[in-house]
Amino acid sequence: MQQKFQDHIAQHFPELAGKKILLAISGGVDSMVLVHLCREAKLDIAVAHCNFQLRAAESDGDEALVTNYCNHHAIPLFVERWDTATVAKEHQLSIQMAARNLRYEWFTQLVIEHHFDYVCTAHHLDDSLETFLINLTRGSGIEGLVGIPQKKGVFRRPLLAFSRSQIETYAHSESLKWREDSSNASTKYLRNKLRHEVIPILKEINPSLLASFDTTVSHLKQTQAIAQEASSRVFQEISTQHKGHIALDCEALLQYANYQAYLYYGLQEYGFTDWTTVYELVHAQTGKYVESSTHKLLKNRTQLLVYSLSMTVEPQTYTIEKGQAEVNFPLKLTFCNTNHNTDANPNCIFVDADRLLYPLVLRKWEEGDVFYPLGMQGKKKVSKYFKDEKLSAIDKGNTWLLCSDNQIVWVIGKRADERFKTTEQTTQILQIQLQE
Repeated sequence: MQQKFQDHIAQHFPELAGKKILLAISGGVDSMVLVHLCREAKLDIAVAHCNFQLRAAESDGDEALVTNYCNHHAIPLFVERWDTATVAKEHQLSIQMAARNLRYEWFTQLVIEHHFDYVCTAHHLDDSLETFLINLTRGSGIEGLVGIPQKKGVFRRPLLAFSRSQIETYAHSESLKWREDSSNASTKYLRNKLRHEVIPILKEINPSLLASFDTTVSHLKQTQAIAQEASSRVFQEISTQHKGHIALDCEALLQYANYQAYLYYGLQEYGFTDWTTVYELVHAQTGKYVESSTHKLLKNRTQLLVYSLSMTVEPQTYTIEKGQAEVNFPLKLTFCNTNHNTDANPNCIFVDADRLLYPLVLRKWEEGDVFYPLGMQGKKKVSKYFKDEKLSAIDKGNTWLLCSDNQIVWVIGKRADERFKTTEQTTQILQIQLQE
């Protein structure tokens, strides 16, 4: 197995050569084989051991085994202990989910603090089959049916090509010591129930189950790659990039019979999980939305708008003093006196300087704001102007007003106010320009 492992690393994980690697070692047979194989392969390794303190003396025994092995072979060791049951209760999580979160958060911390290039875990082929069956029973897309990924971020799983039987045989041949987790014998957890009750039956039906599964996963990964490639092309066709958000054309999307699949592949990187609601947004009314932990998906007329929830929220107001030549934040505006006003456009206005009262105020629009649109008779609510101009919720939120003594001078980049326009009686013309 040692030679097969080294060949497997050379072919599928060449990036590990010469890199600083952290091994997640529990003390079980698979993890003890992993550290032994990596040591024999002369990889630059350190070990991280998690003591979740869930099995009293057993947990401490696992820690002692890993500690003794690392000390004997002069392998750098990191150990962390948690009161996992208390953490799970405080955060209303299952014990398994709490342990998983603690484990991966700590690994990430170690990577950053000690400059590790990769983290290797000891997941093997049987683990991948169990994950496949778990996802199958819960309902899953193709992502859940391709087993455990070999590579994800800094994480690498070099034992996925090997079965539990191969690993145990190798452990015996090398006289390795390991610990058996007594909780693995319980069928309380779904994974154990599948491992002890379902998979043995499947292996009776097909003694080559693991090999067949490995072949199936290979085919599924090829299908997944084709689907992702096709979805990427469609997503590019129906989406446009804007400053701060992405807009998806629902009418163009609906031209595809399998639009839900394209939507799924296009949006999965943004952390959405409530896919039923996501799909319903295509037909929903303007204003409906769904959020992930990082992004918001908003229906706006015939578009779906995707934007980050972490977009900076600016202070509400900024002041501009008389004679100030420019503003650089949150917008870039320039102010200069001129003797003509022939180049007016949405990004450049000319106003009667004598009608301005300083300091001017730069602020976001508010409900109830009213202005007198240049060239029109009478006043209009800013909100009604936005509606008539068919501005999205994001565009509204990004719109700033330039005000003089609580009167709107300019809906910036959109429309100037009639009350401040230049006339034949104007003696001082001020040019105000929005710099893109």
